[in-house]
Order: sequence, then structure tokens, then C-alpha cells
Amino acid sequence: MIQDRDIIVIGIQPWDIKIGSNCKNIAAEFAKHNRVLYVNPPLDRITKYKQKQEEHIQKRLKIAKGEAPDLQKIEHNLWNLYPKTLIESINWINNASVFDFFNKRNTKLFAQDIKAAATRLGFNNVLLFNDSSMFLGLYLKNYLNPDVYTYYVRDNLIKVPYWKKHGERIEPQVIAQADVVVNNSEYYVDYTSKYNAHSFMVGQGCDVTMFNDEDGVIKIPQEFAAIKGPVIGYVGSLTTLRLDIELITFIAQQRPDWNIVLVGPEDDNFKASSLHQLSNVYFFGNKPADQLASYIKGFDIAINPQVVNEITIGNYPRKIDEYLAMGKPVVATTTKAMQMFKDYTYLGETKEDYVQLIEKALSEHSDIKAKQQIDFANTHTWSNSVNAIYNAMQSSLKNN
Repeated sequence: MIQDRDIIVIGIQPWDIKIGSNCKNIAAEFAKHNRVLYVNPPLDRITKYKQKQEEHIQKRLKIAKGEAPDLQKIEHNLWNLYPKTLIESINWINNASVFDFFNKRNTKLFAQDIKAAATRLGFNNVLLFNDSSMFLGLYLKNYLNPDVYTYYVRDNLIKVPYWKKHGERIEPQVIAQADVVVNNSEYYVDYTSKYNAHSFMVGQGCDVTMFNDEDGVIKIPQEFAAIKGPVIGYVGSLTTLRLDIELITFIAQQRPDWNIVLVGPEDDNFKASSLHQLSNVYFFGNKPADQLASYIKGFDIAINPQVVNEITIGNYPRKIDEYLAMGKPVVATTTKAMQMFKDYTYLGETKEDYVQLIEKALSEHSDIKAKQQIDFANTHTWSNSVNAIYNAMQSSLKNN
């Protein structure tokens, strides 16, 4: 374990993001034994223009004008920095050299805000933890000169359109210059090891405490009352970038006696899909994070109907831990990242596999299996994952 150090955390998600964030969870775990500065991404010019009426952008504009503090204390040992500097929007630039010139300029301005905040907090000999901020991360090591620079990979971002344009060129450079690279799946370890021998698997943390129903106090929502027959459910964002609409449709059409319940916000493709015309498919909409356990409790089978593509193939599906923590039988799509769950889930490759595996799961699930699933999920804590990150950092500290 690393203790009594000053750690700066940067990433691609601000602290006030509305959804769950690995980076925030890691920062909070760091702060149990270290002083931590969590740095929000800087505001760029195009976002300022296009989203200027949004509440979170208005907040940043007030901070930039000095009308609100840029440094805010979240809890003991944990501070959040809202950078004042406006950076240029440069992802539209095609020429690599021109992009790099402006990217370096953006990073210099960003680093000045970070150093000023670190000075106010009295930070010294910092450890820098970068959660996939590849563009700004390319030059940040030079400007901040940390004792250890750790780069964290948890998504195949270079296959996402926004990051792909320059990320396929830049992220390997960031990985190579990092002192240590930590990954939440073996798929990403294989990727980062090509550029940096100090690449480690650190697993994935999950706060499963809210999914603990050992005392049976979690109540199934009233929405389930009118549904008769087995409930096959999914909780999470309904996006065709990650989910297979055809697969969900196939299950619903093949087994009209089953009920498909989908809990989460829909993208445009889901909104326009034929799923809305199927009588045994229910859309419950987006729900607050603290209510998700009650919806999972209403499932007979929990599914992760993932489409396998360049973006999803290596992803650690945190929702699997949430399903397992409630002792629910889980049917999911086979990927390399899912292999660590193979003894506790039913893994399929085809639409037909899903139907057969759901039938199997319905017939053979037991209290003993549920207990094994719960015990397994409870090993995937943020404490365990961050301890693995600490071990990777310490290996670099010893080398230095």
C-alpha cells in the first residue's frame, strides 16, 4: 500500500458527472491514505459555445471569471480542481504536426492550473494517475515531473470515433512514456504490453454494498407487479454502440412467454427499434443509481447482450458484478474479458445460445449457486483493485 503521498488524478470525466466513474472511485480510495487532487478536464472552446446554457458549463464559466472557487474540497484528503483556463478545440485538425503543436500548448496551460492548485495545497513529489486522457497526457509528464506517472486503460477508446482520429497514433506514445500502465482486463494488458513492459492487470473495483440484499430489505418496484412469467432483465445505458438490438429482439420473439425488461436511457436507435412494438418487452427508463438494486431484484435472469466490436471486446463489464452480487443467474456474451466470470455465468456467442442458456439458467439456478456468485462478486472491491494499482506504482518507485 502507498500512504501519505500526494496524488494528482486526471481523466476524461469531471467530478460532477452524473454517471458512475472508475476514476472517481479510484480517487476516493486513494484518499483514504493519501492526499488527492482530482482534476476535471479543462473546458474547450467548442463545448463552451455549444453547451453554454447547460448548468455544468455555466458553473465553469463562473469559476473562470473568479466568481466561484476553482478548488473545492470533496472530503477529507480529497480536493476537486476546476481548471480556469479555456483550451482550444483541436480534434478537427487533420495534420498531425499541427494537432501536436496545439495539443502541447493546451497541455501547458492545463498544467499551469494544476501546478498552481498543487502549490496552494502544498503538494510535493507527486504521483500522477491518468485515467485515459491520452491527448493531454502526452505532454503532462514533462510539465508536472511526477515521481511516478501511471496510465490507466479501462476502455478501447482509440476505436471510439472522437479518440480514433489522433488516438491510434498518440495513445501508444503515452503508454510508452508512462512509468507504469495499469489495466482492468487482460485484453488491455495484451495491448499495452506491446508498448510498455511495465503493464499490469489490476482488475476492476465495484461498490457492491448497495447490491447486498442479505437481510432481504430491498423491495421490487411496483412496475413488475403487472408482469407475469419469467423476467429477463438488463440494467444500463441502451446504446447500439455496445448492445445487440437484434439479439434482444430474437429472444423476445422466440419466447413470447418471457418478459424482457430494459432499465436505462435509450439512444436514438433503441428509441426507433421494433422492440417498442413487442408486447413482452418493457422499457422502464433511466433510474437513479441507488434504485438499480431493486430493479435487478425483480429479474429472474440478468443479461448482458453485448455486441462484440472493437470498442466492447476488451471491456470489463462492471454490471456483471452487480448482477452477481444479488445472486442473479447471468447470461452474457463471450469475450476475453468475460473469461474471468466463466465459472459464475452462462456465456454464449449466438442468438440461439442465449435462448438455450436462459432456459438452462432458469431451470438449474439454486441458493448454493447464488451464494457462490455473491462471494465471488464481493472480491471485486475498489480496495483490492487500488491495492493492485499501488503494487504497480511501488514497482516503479523502487526502480526509480
